[in-house]
Amino acid sequence: LTVLNAGRRYLKAEDLSGKVFVTSGLGGMSGAQAKAAVIAGCVGIIAEVDEAALLKRHKQGWLMEISNNLDHCIACLREARKNKTALSLGYHGNVVDLWERLVYELDTTGELLVDLGSDQTSCHNPFNGGYYPVQLGFEEAKQLLSTNPGKFRTFVQESLKRHVAAINRLADKGMFFWDYGNAFLLEAQRAGANVEKRGANKTEFRYPSYVQHIMG
Repeated sequence: LTVLNAGRRYLKAEDLSGKVFVTSGLGGMSGAQAKAAVIAGCVGIIAEVDEAALLKRHKQGWLMEISNNLDHCIACLREARKNKTALSLGYHGNVVDLWERLVYELDTTGELLVDLGSDQTSCHNPFNGGYYPVQLGFEEAKQLLSTNPGKFRTFVQESLKRHVAAINRLADKGMFFWDYGNAFLLEAQRAGANVEKRGANKTEFRYPSYVQHIMG
């Protein structure tokens, strides 16, 4: 319902075939995002750093395909988008890499390859394994978290700034991004990312919450 209503309200589209939804998280509640994309009829690319979570969703049939190769992901996205076929593709990697690759595609080809975007990393707990920084691999990040939590925190905040910068670039070209109530925008703001709404007070974000703006 969230994906469908985001399409209806912000893309003015009842039919989401050929539309692309990019997000992250395939763990607990976030695992439903892949299935939601297919039910809604769009192309869903969902990033997940934990291979165990990715494989679990694939085994359950919630993910149609999995890949750790961004070139392959972009090729699959283009093909499904062109043919208007529903797809749920799990990218085994950091969502920041995926967002930055989509910016690269925009800069080099002029194509905006994503229509809808969100995030379901556990940003309510960003410094204790809820969000993994793009600078490190999954196992390396887990080790740093246990040996040097202060440095891990710094990496997370740097990663959040890169995360938001890529989203902002794509949103400025027409992608619609929303917050899934996971404290992503709040923690990004605390990290110094540019998420404040222009001309508003500091408690307002430039992207809406799915509760008030989409489901409401």
